[in-house]
Amino acid sequence: MCDQESAIADFLQILEEHRKNCEQQGKYVEAEIAKNRLDELKAHEENRRREAMKARQIAERLGVEEAHMLEFQQFNKTWDKKNADYEKQSEGLTVNMKERHTAEFQEFQKKLLLKQQQRPKFSTELLNLRKIEEHLAKAKDYNEAHKMKTRADALEAVELKRCSKIRQREMAQQEEKFKFSKEQEIENLKKRIESGRKEQRKKRQVELERMLQRYQNVKNELDAQQNLERMRADRQFHSGPSSKATQNVCRTKHRKGQPRQKPGTVQPKTKSGRH
Repeated sequence: MCDQESAIADFLQILEEHRKNCEQQGKYVEAEIAKNRLDELKAHEENRRREAMKARQIAERLGVEEAHMLEFQQFNKTWDKKNADYEKQSEGLTVNMKERHTAEFQEFQKKLLLKQQQRPKFSTELLNLRKIEEHLAKAKDYNEAHKMKTRADALEAVELKRCSKIRQREMAQQEEKFKFSKEQEIENLKKRIESGRKEQRKKRQVELERMLQRYQNVKNELDAQQNLERMRADRQFHSGPSSKATQNVCRTKHRKGQPRQKPGTVQPKTKSGRH
């Protein structure tokens, strides 16, 4: 690109020198042709520079967009993995707690069954009947002992049945209480998991907003830089920098091509200096 611009500048310089020579020699038609060609080339060069700047700025914006998309994809990939790991960990905690509850309930039932098998505490009436039965049997009064035993057995059956119902009811209540406490543990765990899940979503949203803000800041900064570059280019193009630069280069090279003036000599006037 630099070689191309240098070649164009050299050609514009040559064309400018040709125009000046034609002007000095009075070849105004050729000078007008050279002038028009110069204007045409300068306009073409300015348009080329504009298009090059436009293409470069588009490439810069696309680069920012592509970098943002890559960052956004990596962001989603990272957070999707975090969420998946969290869900896996939460599921593991839930499964472990349920397994522990199952083992604890089985142990709890064993204790209740052992308690069920304990001899119940009979009433004073039944205990007295059994003592009387025992005394009658020792006294060899077997008929009365049998009658007393029959009464005691009937009363014991009633009390055993009543005691069994009470124990079953108590066992059911204790099992229900045990299950309720474990269900509360599960519910509390679920609440903690959901709270952690919400915290995960909140953190993700905060980081997403920060990332989007960084992207917007970069985009705004790039837009400002590109707008400033376009404004400078417009001022430069409108003020004719190409022609001025070319003229300066032409003057410099023209002076270098002239013989050095001796002190005390007067430079002859050109035709353009005539009145």
